[in-house]
Amino acid sequence: MTTLHGQALDEIRACLDKVRGEEFDAAVAEIAGAGRIALYGVGREGLQIKGLAMRLFHLGLKAAVVGDMTTPPLGAGDLLVVSAGPGDFSTVAALMGVARAAGARILLVTAEPAGAAAARADLVLAVPAQTMASDQGAAARSVLPMGSLYEGALYVLFELLILSLRERLGVSPAQMRANHTNLE
Repeated sequence: MTTLHGQALDEIRACLDKVRGEEFDAAVAEIAGAGRIALYGVGREGLQIKGLAMRLFHLGLKAAVVGDMTTPPLGAGDLLVVSAGPGDFSTVAALMGVARAAGARILLVTAEPAGAAAARADLVLAVPAQTMASDQGAAARSVLPMGSLYEGALYVLFELLILSLRERLGVSPAQMRANHTNLE
């Protein structure tokens, strides 16, 4: 391997070092207190969101990915978790509006906490990373292509969220494993 892997890992570490502890803790508390949790993201962000949904399910939480046929309706006491790395997406905006009208709370994960989606969220978890919206010209600073620094940071951040939630909820690793599918 080349030194590229070291650069990529250093970039992810630097990004996660800048995540605010109070935002992280608020996200953990919000997820832990939610009745049902629906999650949504587009593109590669969506892949990371799906991974988070799977881990929340492993914890025994009522989590579903928006768009799946088994996604329940949201209402008061429920939570919509959305990712909008560049600050907003039309689909994210629409889903936030539906969730808000139904009385659900909204947690936004984004690299742009001053973006339009943040104004519609109850909580914002800022992940200060380059996204595809800022990966060209003078703004380009990551060795990773097409804004994937954000998605790489999300993967690690979401696993850290799960570790914090596991401790907060008193779920053992064995209990998590018992919720893993046997249909593989």
